[in-house]
Amino acid sequence: MNMTLSASLSVPAEETVGARMSGNYIALPRSCSVREAMRRLVAGAAEYDNISTLFLTESDGRLCGTLELKDLIIAREGTSLNSLADPDFIYVFAEESFSDAAARLRDADVASVPVLESSGFLCGVLLPDDIAELREEAIEEDYARLAALSPEEPLRETVFSDVGRRLPWLIVLLGLGLAVSAVASLFSQIAAEFSVLISFQSLILGMAGNAGTQSLAVTVRELSGPYAPGLSLLWRELRVGLTGGLILGILSVLCIGGGLSLFSSHSTALSFTVALCAALSLIFSIVLSSLCGSAVPLLFSRIGIDPAVASGPLITTTSDLVAVVSYYGSAWLLLSRFVS
Repeated sequence: MNMTLSASLSVPAEETVGARMSGNYIALPRSCSVREAMRRLVAGAAEYDNISTLFLTESDGRLCGTLELKDLIIAREGTSLNSLADPDFIYVFAEESFSDAAARLRDADVASVPVLESSGFLCGVLLPDDIAELREEAIEEDYARLAALSPEEPLRETVFSDVGRRLPWLIVLLGLGLAVSAVASLFSQIAAEFSVLISFQSLILGMAGNAGTQSLAVTVRELSGPYAPGLSLLWRELRVGLTGGLILGILSVLCIGGGLSLFSSHSTALSFTVALCAALSLIFSIVLSSLCGSAVPLLFSRIGIDPAVASGPLITTTSDLVAVVSYYGSAWLLLSRFVS
């Protein structure tokens, strides 16, 4: 039966977790014996069918642990419920917003989540359907933010309102895009001399952007968790980027060099030199894009800017800039000897 001792919980606002919590749970006092717990469980199961997870409370109603039904069933008589309970349970607050709760529950592998008052009293639970819905909302919100859109962007606002919301970031990205174009124009001579380079430009830019986006997604997820990531995350992303870049670089040398040698009129030396340019730029751009994908949201988080909103398109454009410089810079260094 529902043993909640919290007597006065104010009606929650529509945007809070409390609006979705359910009273379909069974709570037991931690001092209860196994026999008494089973008796209460059988008595309450007819009214409350959410019994896969049970909740232990202090005498004043504060939640102190969760107990799995299977552990109670196999427990021996005389075993204290406290020794069977998990004190490190995941919980949310009734006054908490949907987005905050969703971020904390994103990777939670639980059947139901206790909802607490700010003082720690158990006042309800989130059932599996509610948890799944919160996770879906979190994914949709992150998707909108990674595209530099407001997660609350309404569908029926005026065109000018939508443009005003999106335009500032588009102007920033326009400036960065012009910088990418300006840098690329510096290498127009080498590109004109070796037109085959253009064939692989989109490959380099795409791979760099993918690496940066992956690193960004990992970092934003870490920032939404209970522990703030730091230099250890940057070090990990550096190693991941370097390892992935080396593997992709080796593959690109074999595939691009072999393909140009077999299916084009270019000499073997030129073919594998172009492949080496692609390989070096892949390694360099993937490493730097991975670092940027973590460093930029970490920096924005420190200075109070939403990392998800600010980072997505910025990382993509920055990755393009790094890829263009590394690709054509490598070509300028390595292909100069082929110029007659």
